Formats: sequence, structure tokens, C-alpha cells
Amino acid sequence: MRKTVFTKILLVATLFLGQFTFASEKDSEAGNHGKDLKTEIKEYITHHLQDSHDFSLFSYTTDDGEHKYVGFPLPVILWDNGLMVFSSSKFHHGETLAEVDGNYYKLYHGKVYKTDAEGTINYDEEHHATNVKPLDLSITKNVVMIIITGALMLWLFSSLARSYAKNNGVPTGAGRFFEPIVLYIRDDIARPNIGEKRYGKYMPFLLTIFFFIWFLNMFGMTPLGVNVTGNIAITFALALMVFLITNLTGTKDYWMHQFNPLGDSMPWYAKIPLYIILVPIEILGLFIKPFSLLIRLYANMQAGHIVLMSLIGLMFIFKSWLGSPLSFGLAFAISLIEVLVALLQAYIFTMLSALYFGFASEEHEHEHEHEAETAH
Repeated sequence: MRKTVFTKILLVATLFLGQFTFASEKDSEAGNHGKDLKTEIKEYITHHLQDSHDFSLFSYTTDDGEHKYVGFPLPVILWDNGLMVFSSSKFHHGETLAEVDGNYYKLYHGKVYKTDAEGTINYDEEHHATNVKPLDLSITKNVVMIIITGALMLWLFSSLARSYAKNNGVPTGAGRFFEPIVLYIRDDIARPNIGEKRYGKYMPFLLTIFFFIWFLNMFGMTPLGVNVTGNIAITFALALMVFLITNLTGTKDYWMHQFNPLGDSMPWYAKIPLYIILVPIEILGLFIKPFSLLIRLYANMQAGHIVLMSLIGLMFIFKSWLGSPLSFGLAFAISLIEVLVALLQAYIFTMLSALYFGFASEEHEHEHEHEAETAH
């Protein structure tokens, strides 16, 4: 069993390293189009980390110097005084303009700008593009991977539920692998942090967010070249959901603690100076908690990709029998660690979410305490 798992991890790491190696070697052999090798590697890493309007599996340069992309286009959906829908193949990976109903659009640094027939991009004093940027509702590479991950989870856990029903609650097949994880989230994350009475209503979200982040992180380790959880817009959306659930399901005691953190332990006139400091801190904490979630997930996954691909890029800079194997070996070791980090980040996000839900659902038995005191 251990040998099988190690073989799978080895295959994933080798495929991931091979993706970068194949493209970089071809580009370096073609002369890098007149660019410095370090610049080429930096641009490749930047391109890998960014979202895109097409799904490119890999690219290579022919002997004639022509850059070839292997993948498929995606639908571009813009709102520019009306709905504009066309294929991203019109951009040809940013090399050509897209003409739609007499309007011209250009793909510039991963964003769509409205331009003229010559593709003019205007800049301000800080060299930022000032062209009109239509509302972009396109189905990008990250969106495709989110849809695929959602469909995979729906199929997987629906089939697991059916197998449970057929076998009287006994897991079979893949259920034997996922059941301990589900039970761990329930018994070691949800129950201790939220409480026995209220953990049930948060379980669907906690299970969904755990497997959603984990699967997306694992997809990021494949040659597909996706970096969904390394996109701050995605982690912002996940953290926003945690923020909304936490505060919309918060109990009266939760909100009383935000505005009356000292309770009734002191007379009101003695609490006023302290509240000038404590209440703003408590309110600020409402936003700091989800912010820490989005930054932690984004920074860890983004940094992992940058470090890994930078190490691989060193092979083409060293070009020696000593430096290149060392770079490849270190990158291979990091890729194995990233497999663990992919699971760890899903666990941390789920654990902290459950902790915040526990704060929001906490209730004090004020009425019972008051009745007990009256009885005595």
C-alpha cells in the first residue's frame, strides 16, 4: 500500500516538473526570442501563476521560431454597452486583436481592454493602462477548474451516499478512504470547536470547503498548470463566505460580546474608557479573522508554486552536471512537500472556520443562572 501511494506521488511530481522542463528547454533552444534567459524564466513563472482566457496544457517553440500552444479556447463574455460573447481563440494568446460587432478588444497582461484597430494601449504617468476595461464575465481557466472540481465532488459524494444506502452504512470502494476523513472533520474539528448542539448545521459547509480546497490544491500539482487557490480573488470569495456565515448565524451573546466585551462585571461609568479601546478592536477583529484566512491560503499556495518553479528554472541557468541535478532533486523534494501542504492548507482553513463558527454560536445560560440565583 505504501509503495503504491509513493509511486502515485512520484508520478505527480515527475509530471509537474516535466511540464516546466519541456517548455523551458524548447524556449531556451530557440534563442528566447532575443530575451535574457532569466527574464524568460520569470515571465514563464508569472504566466503560470496568472489566470488565463484559454486552457493551455503546454507550449513549445518550433525550429522555425514559431511558438505553439497545446490546449483549447474558452468563451470570452464581456459587458460593453451590451453582451459580447466570442471565443478566446480570437486573441491567439494575446498576439492578435478580437473584433466583435465593430469593437476591438486586446488581451494585455491577462486583462481585456477596449482598443482601436491598431491595438493601441494608452498609459498614465505610472505606466498603467488607461484604456476602457469592459466588465469581464469570462469562463477562464480557473473557472473551468472550479466547475470540474464541483462536478467531481458532486459525482463522488453522491455515489458514496448511494453506496452507503445499499450497504447499510458500510463504506465500499473509495468510501473506505473518504469516510475516515469525513468522520475526522466531524469528531475532531466540528464538534470540539462548535459544540455538540450546533455543529450539525455547519457540517455541510465544512466538508465542502475542505474537499474543495484540497482537490483544487492537488489539481495545482498536476501538469494542467492551474493555480486556483493561489489566486487572491478565489481565496477572498472563500473567506467572504466564512465571514457571512459567521456573522449571519451569530447568536445574541456573540454580538453582545462585540459591543459589550466586559459584560456586567463593572459599572457602566468605569467601562467607558476601556470600551473606547476594546469595542473598535472587537469590530476590527470581525474583518481580521477572514482576512487571515484568505491571506494564509493565497500566500502559501502562491509561494509554493514560485519556489518550485524557480528551482526548476535554475537548471537552465546552471547548465552543469552538478547544479542542474541538484536543482532538479531539490525541486522534486519540494514537490513532495507541496502534496502535504495541499492537504494541510485545506485542514487549516476548515479548522479556523469551525473555530469562528464556534465563537458565533456560543451561548451563555444567563436565564438558567438567574433562575438558580432566585431559587437560592
